[in-house]
Amino acid sequence: MKTFKLKGLKVMKNEEDSIEQKRISLQDGLVINREDESGWLIEAYVSNEYKEYFKSLIGVLDVMIQAKITREENDPAFFITKIASVNQISDEQISVLFEGFVVDHSKNRIEEMLRMIMEEGYQGESLLKKFKDSI
Repeated sequence: MKTFKLKGLKVMKNEEDSIEQKRISLQDGLVINREDESGWLIEAYVSNEYKEYFKSLIGVLDVMIQAKITREENDPAFFITKIASVNQISDEQISVLFEGFVVDHSKNRIEEMLRMIMEEGYQGESLLKKFKDSI
């Protein structure tokens, strides 16, 4: 296992034809690569003001998040997650535990995936939907 400091967090949520991005103000957090088939754990310590927001995401499969790891100036890593738990830590703080897998956003992989989908005959909106489903 490898453990890293969580320095930034955004939650991305599908809203009809667009994706809503919500920047989460962190008080603290960890990112753990379990280095097995179980994937990654991301634990965020945040203000109690986010409690209802995260509780509303419990049970939602495929919650996409962007996590900045180690330093705020690093590029974000993308994860497909689910919320494992939301726990009250104190009167002012909650802990949100995400479980999931890192998304490979390497340029070559994305280009190859797009090429394959286009070769299958997808165009326009159906191409976009298939691409989103694939990533």
